[in-house]
Amino acid sequence: MADFDDLLAANRDFASDFALSGFDGVAHAGVAIVTCMDSRIDPLGMVGLKPGDAKIFRNPGGRVTPQALEALVLGTHLLGVDRILVVPHTRCAMASNTEEEIRERISASSGQDASWQTFGVIADQIQALTEDIARIRTHPLIPTTTVVGGFVYDVDTGLLEQHL
Repeated sequence: MADFDDLLAANRDFASDFALSGFDGVAHAGVAIVTCMDSRIDPLGMVGLKPGDAKIFRNPGGRVTPQALEALVLGTHLLGVDRILVVPHTRCAMASNTEEEIRERISASSGQDASWQTFGVIADQIQALTEDIARIRTHPLIPTTTVVGGFVYDVDTGLLEQHL
């Protein structure tokens, strides 16, 4: 149990002035962000939002997976989302390694054969972003009035560059 003591102590500090009690769960700024799980990304901070303003979906590479689409459908119909940003980033491990390289690294780290596991590497980040934006815009359950944009976040400058 001691493995999490530092985090539980930080949580008690966080909860001591917790301001979201009773919050309705709606995205108050009407925004959803699909981005990578990379810890260099602050999804809310990078666009000047705060907790409660947006729905965030994170996964390796920031791809629009079936699970991300599910979240976006829920967000647009039930949680006040009317703008969607898809935001991969520079120097992403999923875009700078091959599937084989990732498998080899995982195998070496785990001591187990990882050749059977897929990791969804991205050969061309802009092409993948283009496909992901199209996937959202053509989804039958995403309203056509929803504004969808594709951006790349620069982890070295903090800037977003709009591509779509």
